[in-house]
Amino acid sequence: MSLSFITLGVGDAFSALRYSSCLAVEAEGQVLLIDCPHPIRKMMREASESSGVPLDADRVAGVALTHLHADHSSGLEGLSYFSFFLLKQKLSLLCHPEVARRLWDGHLAAGMECLIEKQGEAPHPKHFEDYFAHTPLSTESAIRFGPFSIECRFTYHHLPTTALRIRAGGRCLGYSADTSFDEGLISWLAEADLVVHETNYGVHTPYAKLAALPAELRARMRLIHYPDDFDTEGSVIEPLAQGRRYTV
Repeated sequence: MSLSFITLGVGDAFSALRYSSCLAVEAEGQVLLIDCPHPIRKMMREASESSGVPLDADRVAGVALTHLHADHSSGLEGLSYFSFFLLKQKLSLLCHPEVARRLWDGHLAAGMECLIEKQGEAPHPKHFEDYFAHTPLSTESAIRFGPFSIECRFTYHHLPTTALRIRAGGRCLGYSADTSFDEGLISWLAEADLVVHETNYGVHTPYAKLAALPAELRARMRLIHYPDDFDTEGSVIEPLAQGRRYTV
């Protein structure tokens, strides 16, 4: 079966028009989320309706997390609670150890470290391992997860962030994650059959830099994480459309 993905969201942290950037990558019937913003189940339901592909928490084999900014990780609490209470299983989380290092104590613990498991009892202490099964990603070698082979590379961003190359079914999807323009990263991603690259203001990648890339690479590139005022009609690189399915 071919490698494909559905865009659950294409916007940035400040968007009033679109959900935050997130992909549901599919191969051999398994779904791997790239990042997990809130409200992730609503995002999946709406994308299911527009794409015709059924998506919900029970279909998510794992989450590949690029970094801890809220517009990429704010849905982890809700999705892992859903897995814990409703699916009775841990949520598989794939990320580099540097990305995971402060995920619990700096992001999730305040809302998840105490849990009343029976009415009338005091809260019980909970830990990262109670909710998540962590598979560390590596910059040195590919990590196998179901039908997916996943590689990562650090980007230039405010906090530890990794770009991804995901292979399955003889195809490869490159995902820049949040980053400034980086020629080395572009070359690394260019090995993929299809490259999804961010573009935005500030410490992000200017559209003009991507528009100046060779035409052959631009033809294999799609844009994500773009601001609300981005000229989607005038772009020489195709912007991803929220809720649409793409084949790599």
